[in-house]
Amino acid sequence: MKLMPLAAATVLLFACNNSQSKDSVDKADSANAAKLDSSGVKTDSTSTSAAQPAIKTDETTTNFLVKAANGGLAEVKLAQLAKDKGSAAAVKEFADMMITDHGAANDKVKQLAGARNVTLPAEPDAEHQKKADDLSKKTGKDFDKAYVDAMIKGHKETVDMFKTASTKVTDAEVKAFIDNTIPTIEHHLQRIQEIKKGMK
Repeated sequence: MKLMPLAAATVLLFACNNSQSKDSVDKADSANAAKLDSSGVKTDSTSTSAAQPAIKTDETTTNFLVKAANGGLAEVKLAQLAKDKGSAAAVKEFADMMITDHGAANDKVKQLAGARNVTLPAEPDAEHQKKADDLSKKTGKDFDKAYVDAMIKGHKETVDMFKTASTKVTDAEVKAFIDNTIPTIEHHLQRIQEIKKGMK
């Protein structure tokens, strides 16, 4: 079954209000805000050629793409940790699925963002970085349990975020990506819940 990824945006994102220095998502948000004109429509097309002007977009679509990218980056980072530190075969297999699916979804988000001159975060935000740091200190069954719990929480949040975005995003191509990705996220959630049930 070909999955269209991004369960990911998982552990999801809404974080951006860190009192420390600006994280990657804050920087992307600031760059995108500067590109929006007073009507809320992005018109800058400096990153595209004259033959292919940027697709006009709005704040709702821009915010979704930033959140999706942030979540996707976090998914891959946590999955790589799980491949290194996980002890259960099912956890490692799930991590492989996350890397494959989120890698594909991340590529699609980059493509959509590039066509709309949307700046994406280069790395996960501070909240996700902290989650990765906390997980990296665990080993064996302790790691497996913490990773599985994080995946369940994150995927529930991501399903909600994507379903909400589906009702608000008006860009047809981005909405198609959202709608095509929701079943994948739901599949990931179902699989990680099954893994949790099988853990002792």
